[in-house]
Amino acid sequence: MSIRLEQHKDLIDKNRELWERKPLLRTVYVELYKTMQSRLSTVPGMVVELGSGMGSISEVLPNCIRTDLFPYPWLDRVENAYKLTFENESVSNLLMVDVFHHLRYPGNALREFLRVLPSGGRLIMMEPGLGILGRFIYEWLHVEPVGKPQEVTWDAPANWSATDMDYYAAQGNATWIFEQHRFMDKLNDWNLLEAREIAALAYAASGGYSGPQLYPTGAYHAVKALEKIMQPLPKLFATRLLVVLEKK
Repeated sequence: MSIRLEQHKDLIDKNRELWERKPLLRTVYVELYKTMQSRLSTVPGMVVELGSGMGSISEVLPNCIRTDLFPYPWLDRVENAYKLTFENESVSNLLMVDVFHHLRYPGNALREFLRVLPSGGRLIMMEPGLGILGRFIYEWLHVEPVGKPQEVTWDAPANWSATDMDYYAAQGNATWIFEQHRFMDKLNDWNLLEAREIAALAYAASGGYSGPQLYPTGAYHAVKALEKIMQPLPKLFATRLLVVLEKK
């Protein structure tokens, strides 16, 4: 799916309104960030989030540098994933939630991430997970396409520029690349430490930004308890994929 990049800004504006009137969203995102926090590398350097959206990562990692494609008062910097302004090997950890599947040319982005990370630095991502439940949700109940592995374009054409970004989405890309290992020959500079499918029912049933909330906010802990029952069967119930890459 490719539409005007300006729609990304329109989407953030709309999401901000939902964020203010849907407290459950803040709860489920903090939980995702805590999961990512436990995977941080200890090498020296800055912790940076790309595509920070509402900037809520600061509730878990107050020193994290929050970035997005457009300036907002609650964010710290404007950054383009294909052309970061950080110096070589200055970032210890790059974090992204639902950003990777918007990168039309993952090879170009991953090379830029390698540039800013030192050896032992980590790229930590939370992406859509395609268990049977997740596949149903993202295929039928979400506005963005899942895509197909054969449609992944690893590298940008020779005449492409990082400033030529458009809005792209293929929610299955992280699954094809990191969980199904279809592109492992492209990851020679990385150690894939983890590609973990997570039930994440509390997040999925919250409706996220695009769907209705399917349980009352007060039932959050009960839904989390149900998640624990579902987690041993990720092929059935996974709705999230946690990916941890470490630069060699």
